[in-house]
Amino acid sequence: MGRSRVTVVAVGLKVALVALVVFALTHLGWDRFADKAMVARAVLYPLAAVVVPATWLAGRRRWPYPALVDVLVVTPFVVDLAGNALDLYDRVSWFDDACHLVNWAVLTAAVGIPLARRYGAWVTFGLCVGFGATTAVLWEIGEYGAFVLKTPESVTAYRDTIGDLALGLTGAVVAGALAARRARRGDDPR
Repeated sequence: MGRSRVTVVAVGLKVALVALVVFALTHLGWDRFADKAMVARAVLYPLAAVVVPATWLAGRRRWPYPALVDVLVVTPFVVDLAGNALDLYDRVSWFDDACHLVNWAVLTAAVGIPLARRYGAWVTFGLCVGFGATTAVLWEIGEYGAFVLKTPESVTAYRDTIGDLALGLTGAVVAGALAARRARRGDDPR
């Protein structure tokens, strides 16, 4: 896919993110959005979506726009909100687990691509795994404080949290290994 097409996808994902945030905020009474920290997500997800453009602009555009990295950063947040909007977390038993695995792999790949251009394979791998593990832990802390304590899920929360952490770490390790392989080969995804 050419750079311009990836940029179109990046913009489309941002539009979808905003639409999903607005939808969630206007339907907070629905079970799929209730007690899911949607107001916090409505603030944090758009902030995450501007990290890549803001970083690129702050760098005074010394390099081509990293559209692929932008797509990878925004995708997990769109998937999460779409999963809530479509009630997939409650209707599909494995959806939450798939999100923890795949979304952490995607988010870690977003970090791994720029690292692979700059560092060797082992450093890239280690930084990716560290990023993925840290963000998975921070996510679970936020999830626990935001809504697990306030719902019947508190009975099974520990098992779910450990499983989510394992899946997030696995996704980070997979993405780290792929980024390390890219660093070793010297690939440049731009």
